[in-house]
Amino acid sequence: MLNRIPKDFDIITSAELKEVVRVFSQCEIVGKRFPICHVHFENTIVEVSSFSTSGRRFSRDFKYEFERPIGCDEKDFIRWRNCLQRDFTINGLMFDPYAKIIYDYIGGIEDIRKAKVQTVIPASTSFQEDCARILRAIRIAARLGFRFSRETAHFVKHLSPSILKLDRGRLLMEMNYMLAYGSAEASLRLLWKFGLLEVLLPIQAAYLVKHGFRRRDKRSNLLLSLFSNLDKLLAPDRPCHSSLWIAILAFHKALSDQPRDPLVVAVFSLAVYNGGDMLEAVKIARRINKSHDESFCELLEPRDLDFEALKHEVMDFAESSKGALSKMTDEYFVSQAMAGYSRAPFSDLVFIPLALYLKASKIFECVRGGGERRFASKQGSKIDYESLAYGSPQEVRHTFARIVFDTVYPLDLTE
Repeated sequence: MLNRIPKDFDIITSAELKEVVRVFSQCEIVGKRFPICHVHFENTIVEVSSFSTSGRRFSRDFKYEFERPIGCDEKDFIRWRNCLQRDFTINGLMFDPYAKIIYDYIGGIEDIRKAKVQTVIPASTSFQEDCARILRAIRIAARLGFRFSRETAHFVKHLSPSILKLDRGRLLMEMNYMLAYGSAEASLRLLWKFGLLEVLLPIQAAYLVKHGFRRRDKRSNLLLSLFSNLDKLLAPDRPCHSSLWIAILAFHKALSDQPRDPLVVAVFSLAVYNGGDMLEAVKIARRINKSHDESFCELLEPRDLDFEALKHEVMDFAESSKGALSKMTDEYFVSQAMAGYSRAPFSDLVFIPLALYLKASKIFECVRGGGERRFASKQGSKIDYESLAYGSPQEVRHTFARIVFDTVYPLDLTE
């Protein structure tokens, strides 16, 4: 219907989960509230749920009155009852690959045609039942370019503070789904529009407020342009490692705090790419014959810098980028980001764990250290998406440098 290939399919079966475990050797049951099986197949995980599991949960927890569809036989009843427990109507479709039939009991097909995200049960109840659905709503709308129904939009906005009840691991997972799969710019715009950015990323929200960016603003800026260029390289089946988008946030924070000469940014990105070889980075950067994007207030007017001055500024900028990353993981600093703005919600949320912080820091450390031993620059421009998803230092640095360079020196300025 959307002329797009689904990222994956989840399986639902009449078998009990314990039967699924017996059939597949590489399989485990996960989840407490709504247990499912993770079946490992080659390099992927297939999620398998059971009608019997959802049936037990339905009879125990479900408190909403729905009329049974007319002409509904026992199998239809089981499918219908399961669909009522889905979060959004467009997620409540079932496909029988043998009969080539799509079962839709809750209006999912109509909402897909209308490009609309709406909850199966009343949005206020749905989001209070599971506040993670608020973030899933943002992710789905951003990835598909859909809008919210009026009721869903209202409660996404008014129940947004409830997401703080989620554990930090879940918040990181949801943020990664938004920013690492090719819909980062749209996700950031929706998070801002519905008042979630102040809770999840107060530092970036403060940047938008400072520059007069409104809730429904169609303009762009450096932050959104960086993520727009990231999106051009990614897709739902070609994600990046979370260290990449975290490094982009830190890079932008450092540059917005202290604007730099565009040549400094170019040398910095090239030094990240080649593992910190400053001499090579400067040589390549001085051969740039196209204009930088002058619309970004984070970029200064170009100056005539000699090698030592340029090297000093680049290393200083690398230090500032790592410092910005440290601020993003400091609860006190995060809590103060929006303190100067009236009616801004208080948030000291830090969901970046230490291991991820250290991985992102290494992107900048090679520049500060003046060259990394045994680091081989990537040859060619083709991205190895498997390596990028696993966080290969070479692949992450190559992609980071490419995004930064293409944002500061976009092709369309000279075409």
